[in-house]
Amino acid sequence: MKYVIIGNSAAAVGCIEGIRSVDASGPITVISDEPYHVYSRPLISYLLYGRTDEERMKYRPDDFYDKNGVKALLGVKAEKIDTAKKEVILQGGSCEKYDKLLIATGSRPFIPPMAGLDTVKRKFTFMKLDDAKALGEALTPETRVLIIGAGLIGLKCAEGIRHLVKSVEVVDLADRILPSILDEEGSAIVQKHIEQNGISFTLNDSVVQFNGNTAILKSGRQILFDVLVVAVGVRPNTQIAKDAGCSVGRGISINERSETNLPNIFAAGDCCECHDITAGKDRILAILPNAYLQGETAGVNMAGGKKEFSNAIPMNAIGFFGLHIITAGSYNGEAWVEKTEHSYKKLVSKDNLLKGFILIGNVIRAGIYTSLIRDRTPLDTVDYELIKQKPQLMAFSREQRAVKLGGKKP
Repeated sequence: MKYVIIGNSAAAVGCIEGIRSVDASGPITVISDEPYHVYSRPLISYLLYGRTDEERMKYRPDDFYDKNGVKALLGVKAEKIDTAKKEVILQGGSCEKYDKLLIATGSRPFIPPMAGLDTVKRKFTFMKLDDAKALGEALTPETRVLIIGAGLIGLKCAEGIRHLVKSVEVVDLADRILPSILDEEGSAIVQKHIEQNGISFTLNDSVVQFNGNTAILKSGRQILFDVLVVAVGVRPNTQIAKDAGCSVGRGISINERSETNLPNIFAAGDCCECHDITAGKDRILAILPNAYLQGETAGVNMAGGKKEFSNAIPMNAIGFFGLHIITAGSYNGEAWVEKTEHSYKKLVSKDNLLKGFILIGNVIRAGIYTSLIRDRTPLDTVDYELIKQKPQLMAFSREQRAVKLGGKKP
C-alpha cells in the first residue's frame, strides 16, 4: 500500500502516525509547497516575540520522517490529482502514484478588495513561517504598523511585534475584538488588557482607500503607517480537491472516517468542513487539535484499520501579554457567569448538556469542561454546581471517574 499526503502540518503528522499504528512499512510520501520540516504555525508570533526559535517550533523531531519511513518532498507544489491513474501531478510535471491519498492543504489568507492596496509598498500577511520572517525583516524601532483585523491572527501578530516597533494600531469593521470566540464582556476584558500593553484599536470602522502609506477610513479618519498587515481571515485551500471531483462546500466535505466522496481519497485539517457537535451543523473548525485527530483518523482508515472522529468542537487556547484564554463550543443556551477582578468564566448549557465555555485569566482544569462537551455528558449525572465553581473529577460519579482515569472502559 502506497500512501501520499498533500500538506505538511498537524493533519499530515496525525495521518503518518495513524498509518504507522496499523501499517509499519508501507511507503509514505509527503508533498509540501513549504521548504520546512513540519512546524507549529501558531508559534510564528512567538518567533517574532523572541520566545521561541525555528528549532523549538518543530512539531516533531528532526528524525520524524526517517523514523516513520516518509519521503518528504518539501518545497514542491502539488498541481493536480489524476483519480483515474491514482497519481498526484507535481509542479514541473513529475508525479507520485498513490493507493490512498490524504488532502491536507490547509488554508490561505483572505485579502479583501481594498481600493489602493497596490499603492502600499510594504504589506504582509501572517500565517506561515515565511510571512513572519519577511515581516520581522521589515520592522525597526521607528516603524508604525497598521493591522487590518482584530481576530486571532491579527492580535497574535500585534502581540508578537509590539516590542519591536514604535506603534501598532488594529482596525476592524466589527464592534469588538475576537468576535468569533468571545462574548461582549469577554472581548472588553481582553481588549483592555491588550491596550494596557501598548496596542491601539479602531473598531466599528474600515479602510475604504489606501494612498501609499495613508489609510483612509469609512469614518473619514486617516491613519499614517509604515507597514501594513492584512489579517482579516482565511479561506480553505480546496481547489485541487474540487478539480479532482471532491464534494466541496465552504471546505472539503468529509465523514467521520475523514473520507471524501471519492474512493481512496481522504481529507483533514483546515481545508475541511466537519460536524460541530455543539452547533449541530457542518462547519470549518480550523484548529490544530481537530486537524491532528482528523489526520490520525484518516491514517488509520487508509491503512485498513477502523477509526472515527465524531466529537469535533471549536476550541481555542491562547494568550495575550500573559492573559490566558480558553474557549470551546457554542454559546447558544443558558449562561452561567462568574467574574472576579482577574478572571471571567462563562458556561453555556442546553438540553442537559454543556455546550460551550469562556475562561479568561483562570483557566485551570479547563479540560474538565472540554471533556463534558466532547463526551456529551448529561449534566444531571454530575455535580454541575460543584463543576461550575471548582471543576474536578470528584464532581463525577465513581463509575465516570473510573472511565476518565483509564481504569474502566465506558
